[in-house]
Amino acid sequence: MRAAPLVDGAIAGAVGSAALNVVSYLDMTLRARPASTTPETTAGRLADVAHVDLGPGEEAANRRAGLGPMLGYVTGVAAGAAFGLLAAHRRMPLPVAVTLLGGGVMATSDSSMTLLGVTDPRTWRRVDWLSDLVPHLAYGLVAAATWRRLRPPSRSG
Repeated sequence: MRAAPLVDGAIAGAVGSAALNVVSYLDMTLRARPASTTPETTAGRLADVAHVDLGPGEEAANRRAGLGPMLGYVTGVAAGAAFGLLAAHRRMPLPVAVTLLGGGVMATSDSSMTLLGVTDPRTWRRVDWLSDLVPHLAYGLVAAATWRRLRPPSRSG
């Protein structure tokens, strides 16, 4: 296996993750909504499941606050790398790539948070779904566009 598709996919996933965050921060700015606490809560739950002590009080809170966003980047980069392996030998139409990337990251994030008891998508309102969907679509679109830029047709096969 050649590493180039994996690396190019990881790069695309990192760029997509940055786009997801920009869109999320723009949403927070436009609607004056607070930052979500689900990333840090997820980090805390994962630490509990793994029996990792994050320290006492404020130390643990600060570590969760750092680990939460880092988990988002890890998910985005890993999804991009996986996409790179999947798409290495075939040219996918852009809508398919956007759906695979954005939908895959959204499903991974939401299902893991649901399994950990951090959230329950069945209770979300329409605005909650849109607040989750739009940044993930931005991730998918930017990651797919970056993949195409890094892997022009002459290199995709």
